[in-house]
Amino acid sequence: MKPAFDTLLVANRGEIAVRIIRAARELGLRTVAVFSDADAGSLPTRLADQAVPIGPAQAGKSYLNVAALLNAARSVGAGAIHPGYGFLSENAAFAEAVTAAGLVFVGPGAAAIRTMGDKAAARLAAQRAGVATVPGSAGAVDGIEEALRIAGDIGYPVLIKASAGGGGRGIHIAGDASELRQELGRAQAQAKAAFGDAAVYLERFIRQARHIEVQILGDGKRVVHCFERECSLQRRRQKIWEEAPCAAIDAATRQALCDSALALARAVDYSGAGTLEYLYDEDTRAFFFIEMNTRIQVEHPVTEMVTGVDLVKEMLRIALGEPLRLQQSDIALRGAAIEVRINAENPARNFMPCPGTLSSLQVPGGPGVRFDSMLFPGCRVPAFYDSLLAKLIVHDENRPAALARLERALDELGTEGLTTTQGLHQKLVRDPQVRAGQLHTGFLEAWLAAHPM
Repeated sequence: MKPAFDTLLVANRGEIAVRIIRAARELGLRTVAVFSDADAGSLPTRLADQAVPIGPAQAGKSYLNVAALLNAARSVGAGAIHPGYGFLSENAAFAEAVTAAGLVFVGPGAAAIRTMGDKAAARLAAQRAGVATVPGSAGAVDGIEEALRIAGDIGYPVLIKASAGGGGRGIHIAGDASELRQELGRAQAQAKAAFGDAAVYLERFIRQARHIEVQILGDGKRVVHCFERECSLQRRRQKIWEEAPCAAIDAATRQALCDSALALARAVDYSGAGTLEYLYDEDTRAFFFIEMNTRIQVEHPVTEMVTGVDLVKEMLRIALGEPLRLQQSDIALRGAAIEVRINAENPARNFMPCPGTLSSLQVPGGPGVRFDSMLFPGCRVPAFYDSLLAKLIVHDENRPAALARLERALDELGTEGLTTTQGLHQKLVRDPQVRAGQLHTGFLEAWLAAHPM
């Protein structure tokens, strides 16, 4: 059968653009990078077969500019667009525009993005599929009086979350009715500014929950899971450290969690890679669906390390029109993997972004070490985008061995010329509670308060 396309345009930047370009080239595809003025000469533009400028440094005029991306695709004869993560990756209108232009969107269809990418709609879909959700509003709340009534029913504190949000952004906490009155309007205004949609919904805030997510792959007919990741180490709801598998759940809980993810993915005939996120209450051993990300995740490498499944290649194969190759029985857990995010931030100055120029780079090596990065000596890190520079991933036969490997790899890493979060991870990996796996979503904020950088 003739492939659906032979040239792929990567509508993203940084390390995920590099990751996609490498996977596509290994599948024999011609690759095209796009770049803003600030990213001229970046690593993706060096690795792709062709690179096309798409506009000024501001993301709204380049990586979020649908017309510029489609024009770039047409100009190079691309047959498909991979959105990566962030930017337009969960924008249903963009997926529709790509398809209307006669191109393949590497990801789920616009209908699935609308249903599962809208967090309030996803809660309703989960409830219809019989998947437990955190107690909260049935959908977006319509004004303060409805919000107060719902919060009174489910109990304070409550989270106010943007329906169109993601990646932990746009979340506010209200501890009582007075705070809810103050925060609701702010949350709606921020949601409108960040996502173009002011709709928000409410969830009960579960203290000291673990954040666990299940990776799935589907082709619109069949769905398989690739087990779970734990992402409980977060600062301001932004993940900085991820693991697979979760050390806190037993085999029966793991099976129930993965089964619920499959049920929800099947309910929307899911195609491509996706992640279903849950909160896990360790005291009651109950888990609650919170949202789905209809794209590849930053933390996908830990799943690849413990399953041997190349998730980006599988996404591309599905987009090329191939049926899902994997049966559930093909996918097994092997050992433990940990990923830490190396960001251009200064932990000692409240994680202030630190753009600049990398003067030298020493990449950790040895068995079970992977470094997904946008870095090379002399590269410039612009101030216009997310501060993620690289992901250091390690794998070994179990969690204690993986922690020892991570400690060694962090000590080998060298990034002269840039201030990064490497030192934070070097302290975390040696912390007794982290080594014991005593984690929850509020752990890091309290740890930082007790351990000034």
